[in-house]
Amino acid sequence: MEKKLEVKDLVISFRTSNGKVQAVRKINFDLMKGETLAIVGESGSGKSVTSKAILGILAGNSIIEGGEIIYDGKDLLKISEDEFHKIRGDKIAMIFQDPMSSLNPIVKIGRQLTEAMILKGKVRQKESRANFNGYLKKLNRYMIASHSGNKSAEAITAQCKNFNKFEYKHLELERAYNVAHEAAGEAVEELENLVFELEKKVDKDVSFRVSEVCSMAKKSCHTYVVKEKEQELLKLVKELPAKVKDEKKNKEYQGTIRIMKEMLAILKEAVGYTEPNFFSMGYYLTFAKEPLPELPVDKLNVFLRKYLDDNFMLEFISDAKTALVHTAEASYEEQKKAIEVLKTNKAVFARETLDQAECRTAYQTCVKQVMATVDPLAIVKDNLTYTFGVSLKSELDRYFAGFSKNKKEEARYKKQKAKWDRIRAKGKEPDWQVVPASYTDFEQIKTMIAAQFDRLIEHYEDKLRLRKERDYDAETVAVIDYLKENASGVVEKVTKRVAKNKAIKLMEEVGIPEPRKRYNQYPFEFSGGMRQRIVIAIALAANPDILICDEPTTALDVTIQAQILELINKLKKERNISVIFITHDLGVVANMADRVAVMYAGKIVEYGTVEEIFYEAAHPYTWALLSSMPDLDTAEKLDAIPGTPPNMIYPPVGDAFAARNKYALKIDFEKQPPMFKVTDTHYAATWLLHPSAPKVEPPKSITSRIERMKAKNGRKEVADGE
Repeated sequence: MEKKLEVKDLVISFRTSNGKVQAVRKINFDLMKGETLAIVGESGSGKSVTSKAILGILAGNSIIEGGEIIYDGKDLLKISEDEFHKIRGDKIAMIFQDPMSSLNPIVKIGRQLTEAMILKGKVRQKESRANFNGYLKKLNRYMIASHSGNKSAEAITAQCKNFNKFEYKHLELERAYNVAHEAAGEAVEELENLVFELEKKVDKDVSFRVSEVCSMAKKSCHTYVVKEKEQELLKLVKELPAKVKDEKKNKEYQGTIRIMKEMLAILKEAVGYTEPNFFSMGYYLTFAKEPLPELPVDKLNVFLRKYLDDNFMLEFISDAKTALVHTAEASYEEQKKAIEVLKTNKAVFARETLDQAECRTAYQTCVKQVMATVDPLAIVKDNLTYTFGVSLKSELDRYFAGFSKNKKEEARYKKQKAKWDRIRAKGKEPDWQVVPASYTDFEQIKTMIAAQFDRLIEHYEDKLRLRKERDYDAETVAVIDYLKENASGVVEKVTKRVAKNKAIKLMEEVGIPEPRKRYNQYPFEFSGGMRQRIVIAIALAANPDILICDEPTTALDVTIQAQILELINKLKKERNISVIFITHDLGVVANMADRVAVMYAGKIVEYGTVEEIFYEAAHPYTWALLSSMPDLDTAEKLDAIPGTPPNMIYPPVGDAFAARNKYALKIDFEKQPPMFKVTDTHYAATWLLHPSAPKVEPPKSITSRIERMKAKNGRKEVADGE
């Protein structure tokens, strides 16, 4: 399963007038393609801070003290704002709790939906051109390098040029078809509305709307949309405005309705026709030098695909696959070398005191060899490889800057403590507290560097072990799709009309009724649930990889909450996007999350699949959250979590939940628990899982609730004691 996002050892604090607040304390999680990860916890647990760090929108007083957020071969904590601008909103989008905080109250919904599409359209065209040209050039080079047959370099280069040539023809054909097909679909929708309204004696803006429908109907005339009945349709288009003008006087539209129904029949039939294979057609029209054969579309598609395969594609795919195997095998050999280089140089960073010159030399040696492992034809970046250098440099910079930082912090602390003591000596009580010294932990940095080395070594060893299992056929098809996708981006110009059509489709996709009419309304004309749907549509406009939902249902009533959750679930499946869902309500995620991370006081205290968290929770805080969930199947009183979260300016020495945990052990107040493994997918940070800990069962209210949930979900065997 493809990993879309990795958060490693993330530490975030905030400067305040009272001292430094430790908001996120060394958390780790992954997000896989097409899954929903729910992050659950009380207010102030660090959920939203984590999501804002991923999106690069933390407050100005934030301090990122350590860790990595890896996406597409980049550490999002270390890239420039210009680089982040290409990711934020496009690749990673966010839905906030209050939709009105995301919408401009004095700008119409339509403009808010289309503005970003138009602004980013040109940027996307430029990036697509660079991706297409750059990748095809690399593919050409390695196809030549890997070819051992009789084919010359000139012949291979001609192949790539031909691919480039017919791909543009394909896109030209498809774009013309899409314009006509979309116009036909829009005309059908508007004609149905008009017919319905006129039959109900409603004649609002009839002349204008008929003019729009006629314009759409004309645009739908195309070889593969409206062709055979084109003249019949154009005749009706010519008759309709005159008929409306005559019948408008008496508001009797029988003739108008008849013409519209005839147009509807033609357009509905046209919308349902089979779409030609324009990719294959592009090759035929570019190189066959013969007219297209007169065949039904389904038979034409078979003919065109065979012609493309026989004359070009099978040979091109074979050569491309050879190139992919060539670069992959070269990468594997470099990985073998990298393992040895990393193992040899790891000791340099483990000395009692690091030497700056020695570390610099070892750093350069390691990074050079690690970057040599990069496969130039891989379309999915190896995140660990790409981020190794910048991550190692960041830790080394922290280490060597720490000596002067610690001196300054020691001086600051002594000065502040002396002032506090002088005030106390005068018999007064200061209205402020001494902020403890925040020292650079050199041992911790060395531990993190060692972990980076170990992680990359293990990663390369895993890849080498699985090298024989790679499916190069599937990867070659993915390469062709990647080129086609970027070629589409080059010629896809986002005009105002294109943006409007896309916005209307998005509004329809998120469940907004009559999107064409509501396109020109203001946010205040929508209900809270509808406004949230608009915000979801805006987030989806750029077709993101990752959607972050930050308490998106909190401000809505229960019925609308369920609808929005169902919508997010549906969109995730249809678009195959990854979702991070943030909420304080564990019950909200029961039917939509794949995995759950439970956060408390800036740390993840439990992590597992949704079934493991709901049915086999291991941390007392998770038990407390489950106990506070409303349950219609029992009259038992809900359990409130006693006390309040700790002051994170002065985080507890031990488990942060200990003071509120009736199952707390003595060690909970003295030492933070590590993450104990429950299963391969389930971990919890509680001393109750230590082999020496006393056996503690979850409270009866939890066990009985779990039994009811299992029985309700068809897992009666547990309720029966099995």
